[in-house]
Amino acid sequence: MVIKVFVATSSGSIAIRKKQQEVVGFLEANKIDFKELDIAGDEDNRKWMRENVPGEKKPQNGIPLPPQIFNEEQYCGDFDSFFSAKEENIIYSFLGLAPPPGSKVAKSPEEASSLPNGDVTGEAPSTAEETEKAEESGENEVQKEDGEDVGDLPESQEKNTEELAEEGAEGEAEEEEGEEEEAEKGEEPGEEEEEEGEDS
Repeated sequence: MVIKVFVATSSGSIAIRKKQQEVVGFLEANKIDFKELDIAGDEDNRKWMRENVPGEKKPQNGIPLPPQIFNEEQYCGDFDSFFSAKEENIIYSFLGLAPPPGSKVAKSPEEASSLPNGDVTGEAPSTAEETEKAEESGENEVQKEDGEDVGDLPESQEKNTEELAEEGAEGEAEEEEGEEEEAEKGEEPGEEEEEEGEDS
């Protein structure tokens, strides 16, 4: 099976050229066999592409723009479909190809069995589900860290924690003593300075 990518080599649209380059570059980088067919220089290629793009996939004006991707005679999709399949890591099924051996998307027939709801077991969860799971696990990790007791800390950290607690208690005791002395004198803090300022 050969993947056919219909392109326009003399397209005046920068957007179309970039899309074509992205498709061709991806296929080359992943060593996927394909044939580039020019619709700008070959009327037969243009006619074949236009006739074989399904009606529901054609734009409103009825003329599909390149790049259009086929697996032999079977229509795979346009650039948007290709991009979505690439993002969802289902490019091989999009192209109608078997994943290469040893790839992460390779599944045994038992793993690829369908569920009653149409989902396929062994498929990667959708991006939204992954995000939710990642957030939940992140929250759980934070809760675990917050819930650790001092007894779980290594010995050196325990000593540091105890020293800080003692220093904090000493500092608070000194502040309280200073406030008590001022209260015994019956003066508000800062009054003494004002009185001294009035005398001079």
